Amino acid sequence: MTEHKAIVKQLSGITFIGKSEDSNHWVTMDGPANFGGSGAAIRPKELLLLSLGGCTGADVIAILQKKRIKLDDFQINITAEQTETHPKVFSKINLEYVFTGKDIKGKDVERAIELSQTTYCGVTAMLQKSVEITHNYKIVVPE
Repeated sequence: MTEHKAIVKQLSGITFIGKSEDSNHWVTMDGPANFGGSGAAIRPKELLLLSLGGCTGADVIAILQKKRIKLDDFQINITAEQTETHPKVFSKINLEYVFTGKDIKGKDVERAIELSQTTYCGVTAMLQKSVEITHNYKIVVPE
C-alpha cells in the first residue's frame, strides 16, 4: 500500500491553501463571506466535483487515444444534488460526457466511460460508496 500525504493551512478565516506531496502544487479553497470566507477561491465540495471530472476525464481520453480516436473537443458537464440539512452532502452526481469530432463511434465512447467508471477512476470508486453517480454522453459532429 502506498502512503500519500497532504497539508492544509489556514490563511485567514476559512480561507485555506493545501497541497499534496504527490504533485507539490498549492490549491486555494475558500467559502462565502457570510460564513467567514472571502469568496476568493473554490469551495472544497466544488473541488470534489472537479476531482471526479478530472479523474474520469483523464481515463476516457487515455482510452480513446489508445484506440486512435481523434477528438476536436471534450468536456464533462457535472450536475450534483445536495441535501438540505447538515451535513450538506451530494446525494446524486451526474456526469455528461460531451465528445466533439468526426467518426466518433458510440460503442467506443461507451466502453471508455465504462472502463473509467468500473475499473480505473479512483475518485469514482471512493465516491460511489456514498453517492449515486450516473452518467450519459453525447457526440457532437462539427459541420
